[in-house]
Amino acid sequence: MSAPEEIHKLVERFDRNLGAYRSGKYNEAQVRQEFINPFFNALGWDIYNKQGYAEAYKDIIHEDAIKVGSVVKAPDYCFRIGGTRKFFLEAKKPSVNIKEDISPAYQLRRYAWSAKLPLSILTDFEELAVYDCRIKPVKTDRASKARTYYLTYTDYIDRWDEIALIFSREAVLKGRLINMSSQAKQSVELPRLILPFLKKLIGGVKYWRVTLPCGIPVLRYAN
Repeated sequence: MSAPEEIHKLVERFDRNLGAYRSGKYNEAQVRQEFINPFFNALGWDIYNKQGYAEAYKDIIHEDAIKVGSVVKAPDYCFRIGGTRKFFLEAKKPSVNIKEDISPAYQLRRYAWSAKLPLSILTDFEELAVYDCRIKPVKTDRASKARTYYLTYTDYIDRWDEIALIFSREAVLKGRLINMSSQAKQSVELPRLILPFLKKLIGGVKYWRVTLPCGIPVLRYAN
């Protein structure tokens, strides 16, 4: 599956205006509306509830409410199937360094840990990181702790196959996110164990790249 035209346009526009987006003046609400929403809409998620589902069955809950410790917090997005939570997504403005900053990773992991979700996503569109959220977060953890997948916007077009194979609505409905989360727990402990999972999952996909929790690519597999 090649990246849809909408993704090409998003990547091109982001690249063209990268300096402005990184300046700090471009805020989180803007990146959510202009980039993150259309990105996940292209993955088949009903971001705008065009189906008109009742609140209990919407694909996406914006600013979901969860109890973290003694206070109620609001993850930016909660992705659901049939009203059941599958993963959170926490958005940041592009001036935030997703790869290195400790605070955003801790925030996301704490939300998902509290909600007992195995995986969740942190993104500012420029970067996208996936975390194994079954590992208890500690405030002093490095940003790479429990990170199982890392991309930048320059990867989205070439690696659209693998993104869609895991994070599209259809893939989540078929349980592929569950498969990934099951393997992610093992990969944090023993990264080599992810290889059999990938060979089974990719099937007809031409290649796959694996990353360690720190984001370093370690494999390209071809049929």
